[in-house]
Amino acid sequence: MSTSTSGRGLSWLKALTDNADERPGYPASVRVVDAELGGAPARYLAVVPDAENPFPRARHGEVGLLEGWSLARAVDELIEADRDLRDKRDKRAIVAVVDVPSQAYGRREEAYGIHQALAGAVDSYARARLAGHPVIALLVGKAMSGAFLAHGYQAQRIIALRDPGVMVHAMGKESAARVTLRSVEELEAFAAKVPPMAYDIDNYASLGLLWESLAVDNIEQPGAVDLAPVRDCLVQALTDIRENTNDLSGRLGGVNRAASRRVRERLRAQW
Repeated sequence: MSTSTSGRGLSWLKALTDNADERPGYPASVRVVDAELGGAPARYLAVVPDAENPFPRARHGEVGLLEGWSLARAVDELIEADRDLRDKRDKRAIVAVVDVPSQAYGRREEAYGIHQALAGAVDSYARARLAGHPVIALLVGKAMSGAFLAHGYQAQRIIALRDPGVMVHAMGKESAARVTLRSVEELEAFAAKVPPMAYDIDNYASLGLLWESLAVDNIEQPGAVDLAPVRDCLVQALTDIRENTNDLSGRLGGVNRAASRRVRERLRAQW
């Protein structure tokens, strides 16, 4: 588990929403902001570090009990508020700003049902997508393990910033090295040959899961030059969702997903 504290999620949340007021009633580790995207109302969500979190295992940006249930509540509020809108194009978009190093590992988390908290967040994001809400994930830092599954992975479009600090994987390098009985150096050499074991964005993109990636000048403290292309990309993703499909079928187009496509084709034929 990573113990480094990153402020990227909060920095990008504030920048993208022009420092708009946050919704009250949420823990300090979950920031909920209603702002605009492409001239239309949207809800932005981020999980951020909180040194005073009552759960010590969730003080560095991890997604734990409070974070999972709070994300679910923030999304459910939007689903309920927009439920009676007849035109799905009027339903507000959700932008998940993602910089999460891990789910929170701890005895209390396990005892109090972190699996249910994170599943609740996943369920809410999925129901929002199925209800017609465009869901976009913007990866500005780490997107690791169950934390990413709970916050961002259900998005119809995933956008990543191109930076060594933006990583996607099921677990941190140290943990993966222990599980596979390798050193970190051996793991990195292995990952260079096996894309699903790699951490970098290029290998992740080869799996078909990224919709777009783009570089910025200052990923830690974004300015106007950084915000312009990211905002444009978010608007393009929103338009693409509204004009096409809101499911996850586009994820099978990667160069390393040929076997997955064939398996699905055969299953459909047999079914």
